[in-house]
Amino acid sequence: MTASSIPGESIDLQISDVLSEIHFPANKDALVDAAREAGASNEVLSMLDGLPEQDYADVDSVTRLIGGNFGPGLSV
Repeated sequence: MTASSIPGESIDLQISDVLSEIHFPANKDALVDAAREAGASNEVLSMLDGLPEQDYADVDSVTRLIGGNFGPGLSV
């Protein structure tokens, strides 16, 4: 994944791309760092930064919380 591929993508797609690159389990800081390194939008960074401080077992555990807090959920 290249940073230049992310800014034009939808929020769901940006998050999906970022999460697909993360080795789980991962904590919130690792999620935010990976998104920042990938060049994700400020909106995506804010969404991930708003997650509870905890370890996440897999992509589903992250997208469930994002879906609950920010909309109908993500299709990953």
